[in-house]
Amino acid sequence: MSTVAQGQTAPFAGTLDVLSRILPANLLKPRVAIVCGSGLSTLASSLRDVVEVPYSSLEGFGKSTVEGHRSALAFGLIGEGKGIPVVAMLGRFHPYEGHSLSTVVYPIRVLARLGVRDIIITNAAGALNPNLDVGTIVSIQDHLALPNLTGFNPLLGPARPNYPRFLPLSTAYSRPLRRLVFLAAHALGLPRDALAEGTYAWVSGPTYETPAEGRYMRAAGADVIGMSTVPEVLAAREEGVNVCVLSLVTNKVVIPEYESVREAVEAELAGRTVEQAPEAELSHEEVLSVGQQKAGVMKALVAKLIELIAAEQ
Repeated sequence: MSTVAQGQTAPFAGTLDVLSRILPANLLKPRVAIVCGSGLSTLASSLRDVVEVPYSSLEGFGKSTVEGHRSALAFGLIGEGKGIPVVAMLGRFHPYEGHSLSTVVYPIRVLARLGVRDIIITNAAGALNPNLDVGTIVSIQDHLALPNLTGFNPLLGPARPNYPRFLPLSTAYSRPLRRLVFLAAHALGLPRDALAEGTYAWVSGPTYETPAEGRYMRAAGADVIGMSTVPEVLAAREEGVNVCVLSLVTNKVVIPEYESVREAVEAELAGRTVEQAPEAELSHEEVLSVGQQKAGVMKALVAKLIELIAAEQ
């Protein structure tokens, strides 16, 4: 198995040939794709007549090494009757794992070549906005991506025929799909506070942000923050695929008020007792736990969204 290095010609023909030999005709051209975030691989349990294809059998695909991610494409049907053909990525690739950005977005380009027209990208994210509670699903309407602005962009490279040199992103997050998200939530009877809208901040990871970084991103207008998604959004839009992103808030970003050590020492020397607030830290286990708890709600929302997408085609 090989991964796609920056600047190499992507092995699309070989990847598509393998899929054409494995998949039955009714699954070979999926209408909608789902990218499953941390702890959300169970989204694929909405599918029936599932055929899983391990990434290891597909040239150009990397291997997901992060806990909570699997390494396979799941093809199946959603809905009654003939069903809607869907493909789910059970695990994604992140630059912090050592993957090149071209490898991170290669599956998205493959999905576009299979005929996918709409992609639902999910992720686990931390809440920068203090009004967002853990468990809230945020329909992303915009992003803030410092890596993109500082030379870490998956679209860097020579201009290619039939691709825009300067990709516009003002409409990257499809308004029609976001409308269907809230219609799907209404159809499911979800409470109003189960969903929110917001801006996603992409950081490279793998470290969680410092308090100062959290304050910076919050002040810049970001509502949630995570280590994925934006490269996939850019590749999907470059390929002409409509994008919907759903972020599950798995934790509140730790942004404590700074306590002066100097003042604490001076108080100690003066014989005064100073109460010190406990220091909070985030763990990936916490992220996975919330993902598993809320996977049922996310699964139902995504399934209903796909039904509404198909009904409007």
